[in-house]
Amino acid sequence: MGALASNRKRYGDECFNSNFCHKKKSPYSNSPEFQLSKKPRLSLMNESPEKANLSSNSTVLRISRYPEAKVSFPREVHAPVRRLKFGLSASKPGQDSVESYMGNFLSSRLSDAKRQAWGALRHFKKEKEVIFVEDDEEKEKGLASDDVSVEEVELIEKGKNNVEEERHFQPSSSSAVTELNNGSLRMESSLDMLSLREVSNGYDLEAYRKLIESAERRSSKLKDLGFQIELNEKRIAGLQALRPEKKPEEEQHEVLPTEPFIPLTEEEMALVSRALSVKNWRKVLVSHENSSIDIRGEILQCLKPGAWLNDEVINLYLELLKERENREPKKFLKCHFFNTFFYKKLVNPESGYNYRAVKRWTSQRKLGYCLLDCDKIFVPIHKDIHWCLAVINKKDQKFQYLDSLKGRDPHVLRALAKYFVEEVKDKSGKDIDISSWEQEFVEDLPAQENGFDCGMFMLKYIDFYSRGLSLCFEQEHMPYFRLRTAKEILKLKAD
Repeated sequence: MGALASNRKRYGDECFNSNFCHKKKSPYSNSPEFQLSKKPRLSLMNESPEKANLSSNSTVLRISRYPEAKVSFPREVHAPVRRLKFGLSASKPGQDSVESYMGNFLSSRLSDAKRQAWGALRHFKKEKEVIFVEDDEEKEKGLASDDVSVEEVELIEKGKNNVEEERHFQPSSSSAVTELNNGSLRMESSLDMLSLREVSNGYDLEAYRKLIESAERRSSKLKDLGFQIELNEKRIAGLQALRPEKKPEEEQHEVLPTEPFIPLTEEEMALVSRALSVKNWRKVLVSHENSSIDIRGEILQCLKPGAWLNDEVINLYLELLKERENREPKKFLKCHFFNTFFYKKLVNPESGYNYRAVKRWTSQRKLGYCLLDCDKIFVPIHKDIHWCLAVINKKDQKFQYLDSLKGRDPHVLRALAKYFVEEVKDKSGKDIDISSWEQEFVEDLPAQENGFDCGMFMLKYIDFYSRGLSLCFEQEHMPYFRLRTAKEILKLKAD
């Protein structure tokens, strides 16, 4: 029984030990150093003496004697060693690492400062070369042009900028040297600063000198240009003296004819005022036999200030202008006056251009004269609420367009040009070349300043052109022209 118990206990202990480590026992486990290095994992201070005398096979005691892992044996790292400058070798293992690090840092700073100082000296030599180039430029000073002088000044300014950059660069390098050498190189830096200042001052003087020289050369050229300008002004004055002098505007106004501006008499004013009264609203005031146009008081009301002109008044006034020409053919140009319906027939808004619609309007039997013999052909243009005028000016070979509001309509002039070519072909059997004729939109003409005098402006354009006069009237004449037109219609005679 005792043997079985002991075997069972040994088997249980072996199974318990297998959970921790299955490795073989270390050969150093029996050494005294190995046993002393073990630390108890469980505290036995509070245990009773009886428990301390337990067998050595106890599990707790085995855990407490388990060996603790030792730190690996340190050894020196083998790597390349930095060799310091100035003949110093790498630090030995016995030397302090902090001192070696400071020595490396100071030596590197010293080398950087020296490198920057040598770089500054190289820039200083370049300045001397620039001064040497300026001496060469001075030899060719007399042959240099204005453009070359400007380039020289630019080069000097660039050199001066480089010196200023080096001046800012030098103190930084010299300050680094002074920090390392405890003031030994401070004197050298101050000398370098003085030398750079002297060079920069020299550059300033050279730049100002060259600017003054270039200004002197330019002043000489400016004097030459001034002389040429004075000479040309004298030539222009001589040419203007040879031209005939133009008459002042005041003298031109005095030469204007007085016929278009003859004032109405008291009898004529009374006649017009009676015709425009309300009593004659339904009364036929005048009848024109050739045109079969009857003018009632209602129609004549359009000649009052602020009213729009109607077709009857315009067409009758054009008939009176043609009769005036027939009475005194030598005093007026030979003209033809189309009525207000002609252009609407020639260019229909729906069907477009149609020469056949107006082909019979200008037969010589109907007119009593040939249309192609006229100097000017007047065509009234009505645009819904505005009156304009188009002129076939055969005398000056022009197609003219006159609008009191300074408007333009090239379609009107192209339609009239096409009409005139077909009219010449139909009436004479000849082909006329109008490629050299000018299409003019008259700009220098009296302009209306309201919204109701466009019809009166158109009639006065026709009146003055048929007289061979320029358009020498203004907006202020429109009230007079309205009364004068009413008087001429009532008398059936245009003056």
